[in-house]
Amino acid sequence: MNNAEEYNQPLGLDVGTSRIVVARCADGKYEYESQLNAFLTLPYSKLAASLLQRENVFHEVKGTEIVVFGNDAQKFAEIFHAEARRPMVGGVLNPQEPHALAVLRAIIRKLVGTAASGGQKVFFSVPAPLANAKDGVSYHEASIHQILTELGFEATPIEEGLAVVFGELGGANYTGIGVSCGSGLCNVCLAVLSVPVISFSLPKAGDFIDEQAALVTGELATRMRVQKEDGFHLNGMSGDRVRNALTVYYGEMIANLVETLRGEIASTRRLPKLDQSIPLVLSGGTVLPKGFLEHFQQALRAADFPLRLSEVRVSGDALNSTARGALMAALC
Repeated sequence: MNNAEEYNQPLGLDVGTSRIVVARCADGKYEYESQLNAFLTLPYSKLAASLLQRENVFHEVKGTEIVVFGNDAQKFAEIFHAEARRPMVGGVLNPQEPHALAVLRAIIRKLVGTAASGGQKVFFSVPAPLANAKDGVSYHEASIHQILTELGFEATPIEEGLAVVFGELGGANYTGIGVSCGSGLCNVCLAVLSVPVISFSLPKAGDFIDEQAALVTGELATRMRVQKEDGFHLNGMSGDRVRNALTVYYGEMIANLVETLRGEIASTRRLPKLDQSIPLVLSGGTVLPKGFLEHFQQALRAADFPLRLSEVRVSGDALNSTARGALMAALC
């Protein structure tokens, strides 16, 4: 079944710095499809283009270059011992990357196809603004909106933290705190009955951990990402310098997230009166290592958190939580 061609119901789209995920609901079940938000360029030759076409590699010819997209880009990066390039940085389009918009357009089109019917809805994730920073969110949002509109969709943005609330907190009447810790940013939203009260993003996220750990170990940031995904356990210092570096910067990221969340809540003048404790749910690839939840809970206790929390948990499907929430918003 080609979902992109046959599916005519609303879609949820998570446009993340590291991965782009589309969510669909078929026969009452959620289905997901993803591509790495990455690309690699190769010198053009007729033979190379022909071979890539024959092997069904996701690519386009751009003048004197062949641009390989998505999951296939990572495969070729490993073959050629190169870093795959990214069209996004810090949650938005990379201003230093001339291929950024074209790559994003190609990956999104592959995942969602063209609208199967007029007015088909898609809700797509955007980051919340960074406090006191020029973050390029407006341009990024407008660019994604234009791509989806050109594909025939009725496109609506939804902030990533709010999407997590929609995807995870239906049992709490969409009241609580949704946190998405991705590669480029950590996005946070406190919502009451689905209405966002506090929403912000932080630059210390997965890429921050990788880059800082790479800096102090002399390794490539790619190796840091591989280590995180290859059974990394956040359980204290050891004899491995790479794991020690990851542990240190995970600790800094968690402390920054908790302290900023505490400060944002404490400084909000018109915080709704909450008679009951509320849940907090963590999602995104950066929360997946074992031990993350325990370290986060410990930081919350140390920070004297200003709200009563009924539970603090990691999503059971952390990589797809934002896309699922965007889909649920589209279905409302």
